[in-house]
Amino acid sequence: MVPFLTRGPAGDGRDAPPGIPLARLLGRAAEGGIQLKGFGQPSRLFPRLKHVEAPGLAPVLGRIGSLEVRLATTPKEVKRAQRLRYRVFYEEMAAIPTGLALLKRRDADEYDAVCDHLLVIDHAAQEAKPFRKPKPRVVGTYRLLRQEQADRHFGFYTAGEYDLGPVLEANAGKRVLELGRSCVLRPYRTKRTVELLWHGIWTYVLHHRVDAMLGCASLEGTDPDRLALPLSFLHHFARAPEAWRARALPGRHVAMDRLSREAIDPKSALQALPPLIKGYLRVGATFGDGAVVDRQFGTTDVFVVLPVEAIAKRYIGHFGAEAGRHAA
Repeated sequence: MVPFLTRGPAGDGRDAPPGIPLARLLGRAAEGGIQLKGFGQPSRLFPRLKHVEAPGLAPVLGRIGSLEVRLATTPKEVKRAQRLRYRVFYEEMAAIPTGLALLKRRDADEYDAVCDHLLVIDHAAQEAKPFRKPKPRVVGTYRLLRQEQADRHFGFYTAGEYDLGPVLEANAGKRVLELGRSCVLRPYRTKRTVELLWHGIWTYVLHHRVDAMLGCASLEGTDPDRLALPLSFLHHFARAPEAWRARALPGRHVAMDRLSREAIDPKSALQALPPLIKGYLRVGATFGDGAVVDRQFGTTDVFVVLPVEAIAKRYIGHFGAEAGRHAA
């Protein structure tokens, strides 16, 4: 698991429920050179991006020194986030790209056209390309999908690994935000960068009056037995309340309670958790029922949920009830 990183699930589509976008079903076939006659063109993996405006919410959400957190407002800015994701997921980690992703060197799917994209930019570091004006470097990103957008298009990306139906039914009327595709460049995996990302998320949550955040987080490795300690810790000590406890899809469900509660040393378990998951725990997040092995990305995924009312008060106090601490 790369520090401060979560992708959201990849999956191979074999167990995908109805409504999952075609691009997610084509991934493995494209890698194997299989032609799927009658299906859409591979370009669907790289959807047409549009300019985005959020009425009442300025694009720049906060600053710390030379770092700025902002929402992407143009197709070019979204593509910069996709290039960052490719660099971290496919070049630094061991993820296997499709042929088109390898050619374009961008991590992309159909959701990119309907999500908002949070960027952290370092104005003190310039990216220079031949015959182009240098630009401040994009060093971190998060992908944000509000429930109204999910309902209007493909549903939540997390539904490719977890059954969200009972959770959404039990919390009908509440505004849900999916967090995913998060990554930070290695030199910037510091408290300051992550704090700025969370400041941006908190500002976004307040503006859209979000009631809960959910998504997937990843542990490195595909052998659940080797991950028995951290998985068992999350199951016994950080299990989500029943109303928020999504269960892994049938056929993909991997038991997390691999050790008994009595056999777990909490201190050792916390040390075995990726930094991002430890960060989620500190804020007040809890976890779902069952893990999912993602062999394409070489990870084991867990469902994470964070109702706004469960956020630890010290964090709300730190960022400010109106997100004023690092306001632009």
